[in-house]
Amino acid sequence: MTSIKKFDYIIIGAGPAGVQLGYFLEKSGHNYLILEAGDSAGTFFKNYPRHKKLISINKVYTGYNDPEINLRWDWNSLLSDNHELLFKHYSRDYFPHTDALVTYINDFVNRFHIKVKYNSRVVKISRNQDFIILDQNNQIYTASRLIIATGFTKPYLPPIPGIEQTENYIDVSVNPEDFANQKVLIIGKGNSGFETADNLVATASQIHIASPHPISMAWKTKYVGHLRAINNTILDTYQLKSQNVIIDAEINQIEKYDGKYVVTFKYGHANGEVEELIYDRVITCTGFSFDASIFDESCRPELTINNRFPAQTSEWESINIKDLYFVGVLTHMRDFKKKQSGFIHGFRYNIRAFHQILEYKYHNQSIPSQTIAATPENLTKAILNRVNQSSALWQQTGFLCDLIVVSEDGETANYYKEIPIDYIHDSHLGKNQHYYTITLEFGLDIIFASPDPFAVERVHKDDVENARLSPGLHPIVRCYCQDKLISEHHVIEDIANEWIENVHRQPLEKYFVSIFKNHKENLQLDQECFQYA
Repeated sequence: MTSIKKFDYIIIGAGPAGVQLGYFLEKSGHNYLILEAGDSAGTFFKNYPRHKKLISINKVYTGYNDPEINLRWDWNSLLSDNHELLFKHYSRDYFPHTDALVTYINDFVNRFHIKVKYNSRVVKISRNQDFIILDQNNQIYTASRLIIATGFTKPYLPPIPGIEQTENYIDVSVNPEDFANQKVLIIGKGNSGFETADNLVATASQIHIASPHPISMAWKTKYVGHLRAINNTILDTYQLKSQNVIIDAEINQIEKYDGKYVVTFKYGHANGEVEELIYDRVITCTGFSFDASIFDESCRPELTINNRFPAQTSEWESINIKDLYFVGVLTHMRDFKKKQSGFIHGFRYNIRAFHQILEYKYHNQSIPSQTIAATPENLTKAILNRVNQSSALWQQTGFLCDLIVVSEDGETANYYKEIPIDYIHDSHLGKNQHYYTITLEFGLDIIFASPDPFAVERVHKDDVENARLSPGLHPIVRCYCQDKLISEHHVIEDIANEWIENVHRQPLEKYFVSIFKNHKENLQLDQECFQYA
């Protein structure tokens, strides 16, 4: 009879997210295990991206010696106390090969003795009191808490009649010669679609790239998951009349006759014109989705966003299954196509925050903070030191924040680092009468108002009264009383993103002087929120 192995935590998936969480659980001495379907860690990157080039940057030379600052431009390293175990020692390429990442993740596992059971594909998850996990070898595991770190494991197919007849990004040939002199349609305007198109430019006779919506360029939206410059060389061939076309249209139907594809389009910019076009090949590059089929009815998580993501709370817990959590790419549901939770350089910080939440929720550990004197000078110094060094606030703009909670007597403050903003407002932390969040954010509305993102009008460096109009990345301090926003202060942007001058320090200190004056004058702070004039 197969024995049952019991754990406090089981993580499914030994990709970068599962391994990152494993590092923190190992460090905390918890009873955990990672179950991995493959024969090594990071197996997703053995196959994807299909053309073996990462779009996560690896900037080796930054001009800084501080390891924390350097993580701003190192998008592949995992977080650890060992500043030597960094991805830059595995590749010097700005856009590295996927093999380097696989090697790095496995070395990370071995260096920190992270507990991974390989060749253990999970085939069924059920729940009685604990979660019951069955793997391909008929081994049964139980866990009080289950964390899913599998990422997306099945292709997402939009509801287009006939799309099942097309080839898919996951297994289409990557040999350009297989498409010689063929007319090819690629469905999807994301990086996988353009990665595929760029590979075929020299051999396909024509390439059409289609989706209902116009292209979103990462350099315009500031979202790294939108189309990146490394994959967009085919745009030149479209604008310079080299036979390739970008189509904004709904695809009504795909039919196949005599080895050819007949595709019916309804154009988005031609007064609803409908047209049929014929192709030799059609490749679907519309992304991936979460596979919930391994869960039985006792613990199947609710899905959202076209059933592509598990629905989650601000703790990354399933909204309908208690003690079921998600890390890594799957947490992108909380900031879909806005922030960086779908990428290593975003979710590594989420996981560090998540580990602190687990310690607080299940192990009676306080969320770490530092106590400082609550003076305008001290708070200003602490905030500017952080925004000039933090990689978490830099990467997870407007999603993670530092938190300052001022004591009731106004004498001291607790300074917390890198906490999800939504979690603060949903948890005990948001019940405090006087607290501040500190974020780094772009002035996105201002950026989008400009027709040319490379010609945005900026605020004069001495015009601190209009710092809120800064379009570039800049610190924002918001004052709250419980769930009520009292005020906010913008630190004017800096071209080098170094907020060290008097135009940064003095207005922030003045802001705190004003806030504290009102705080002390309002003796009813225990009963009602103070007013900021």
